[in-house]
Amino acid sequence: MRPMLATPGRPTGHGPGIPEGDGWAHELKWDGIRLLAHVQDGVLRLTTRSERDVTVAFPELEGLADLGHDLLLDGEAVTFVDGAPSFSQLVERVHTTSAAKGRLLASTRPTTYVIFDLVGVDGLDLAPLPWSARREALEQIVPERARWQVSPQYADGTGLWRATAEQGLEGIVSKRVSSTYQPGVRSQDWLKFPHRGTESFVVGGWRPETGRAKLGSLLVGVPTAEGLSYRGRVGSGLAGRAGSRLAELIAKVPEGECPFADEVPRVDRAGATWLAPELVVDIAALGTTSAGRLRQPAFKSWRGDLTPDDLVGEDR
Repeated sequence: MRPMLATPGRPTGHGPGIPEGDGWAHELKWDGIRLLAHVQDGVLRLTTRSERDVTVAFPELEGLADLGHDLLLDGEAVTFVDGAPSFSQLVERVHTTSAAKGRLLASTRPTTYVIFDLVGVDGLDLAPLPWSARREALEQIVPERARWQVSPQYADGTGLWRATAEQGLEGIVSKRVSSTYQPGVRSQDWLKFPHRGTESFVVGGWRPETGRAKLGSLLVGVPTAEGLSYRGRVGSGLAGRAGSRLAELIAKVPEGECPFADEVPRVDRAGATWLAPELVVDIAALGTTSAGRLRQPAFKSWRGDLTPDDLVGEDR
């Protein structure tokens, strides 16, 4: 099963457009990896948004299987560094396939599973119930432990937005309290308000540094029915270890024809090597131009937990 997804909120002339009133509840937007936790007959299985089994990568969450219930939980694995979420310390975990490596990372870089929904319990499908009822059941059935916790929820969305901005956190998610759980749907009943202009894009090609074979820039886009829609060239953020690791990943992606459905400007495509649209990355930018190109984009991280299919329907 794929998890329910949030739609980007729409800013207004008076602020970020966060809905207010008793019909909405608000939570932190965690900078982690989305995981569904399936517990059946005392066995835990963890899956990503793309339904990949990553149970072996998170042995510190095995205790979820000992709670005495069959469960279907929705939440995020989060790695905290100095009290704040750090995605860069987490991304390697999702591609760990060795039990020994998983145990090592769990001991040196443990994650916390932040749970924000209870979709099923003991054979009962809770998805048709309103969020408020699922939330009440979650708080009653799942006790907090060292390696997992229930995500706090707040009534004052605007206040939470300001507080998370001051603390340098990712943002907030606003949820309609009457909303049902809609697997795989990007719903207007859940709205996300990130502080940083960071979004996920698909790499469709790359260019070397001038006069060198080293990775110099990425050519990125968003998936459409016709192919990738071009969003621009990204050169910032590729220095050092991050760029070297990304170059290793790119070397494993098949080369081919240009995957972009629209025209890539000549200045951007010169010297480009085209790639199969497989690799997903996070890019920070100062919005977009009137032509839909990213303004001052910078590479932030590789998203090993996402596939291009996970980006379909994003409004960007």
